[in-house]
Amino acid sequence: MGIQESIQPLPVSDWPRGLDNIIADMGGKPINVHKLMAHNPGLLHAWWQLRNYLVAGGSLGKRRGELVILRVAIHMQTWYEWGSHVERALACGIREEEIERIHLKEPGADWDAAEALLLRAVDALVEQHRLPPPLLSELRQHFSDAEIMDVMAIQGMYVTLACMIRSWGLELDEHIHSRLPEEFLNSGVPEFT
Repeated sequence: MGIQESIQPLPVSDWPRGLDNIIADMGGKPINVHKLMAHNPGLLHAWWQLRNYLVAGGSLGKRRGELVILRVAIHMQTWYEWGSHVERALACGIREEEIERIHLKEPGADWDAAEALLLRAVDALVEQHRLPPPLLSELRQHFSDAEIMDVMAIQGMYVTLACMIRSWGLELDEHIHSRLPEEFLNSGVPEFT
């Protein structure tokens, strides 16, 4: 018997009863990443409360949480997360021109000091797997320890999701894809410049 190289999102009709709360939370229509994770019901169930906290930005708030997620999506080159969170970023008031600038390797004067540090923190976490002491010291001038922990947790959760998404080639949900502005549809996930 050959190894199955890809798993497909599990239709909601095939989900075990223990995941009914997730189906309800998503208005009966979980998105593809949740359907993928439904192949491991214990993981999806355990992950759900953390997901709900972090997708709302945790103590960072929605705007800053979305900045972290978009930066991770660029690092991981994950279209699914990029497309999903461009939509969410726009919905929480992040402007298109800000989204277009998030791929700049060196966050410039276009960002306020705290948000430029936030983007640098994501870079350090993805690339070095830690916040070096000088960067941590700078972050503490703008963020509480709880907020810094939330940066780490959001980054970690979205790196994990990106690994699943990329391993199994998960497609962006059509209803999310259809709501993206045209300029984001054609460009894909930006590269760092």
